[in-house]
Amino acid sequence: MRDEGGHAGVAASCRPITDILTRVGDKWSVMVVILLGNGTKRFNEMRRLIGGISQRMLTLTLRGLERDGLVTRTVFPTVPPRVDYALTDLGRSLLVPISALGAWAHGHRDAIDAARLAFDARVDANAAQDS
Repeated sequence: MRDEGGHAGVAASCRPITDILTRVGDKWSVMVVILLGNGTKRFNEMRRLIGGISQRMLTLTLRGLERDGLVTRTVFPTVPPRVDYALTDLGRSLLVPISALGAWAHGHRDAIDAARLAFDARVDANAAQDS
């Protein structure tokens, strides 16, 4: 059996991994996992610490991480209710690869910036020639 691209069994075998990588590789999920790696946080505390995330996006991200078993949500019966978020053991196991990826990105950002500038210059030069 072949997928739409003609590759035998690739799509079916990659689908479960792709689903997981979509969650753990998402920009907001990475930031939440790193933040919770420093300890339990409340929703508004995370929202303040993660610049640029909307309330809706943080809610969706936390729900997805909770669904995947990476984050726990604990509601305390106070007025108003207090909700704490923390990494599970599975979530903590994600800190090592995420930290390695972050270190790689940090260490290679100058090279990537240079490659982007060179690419953009080539594209702009080709576009000018085609005009």
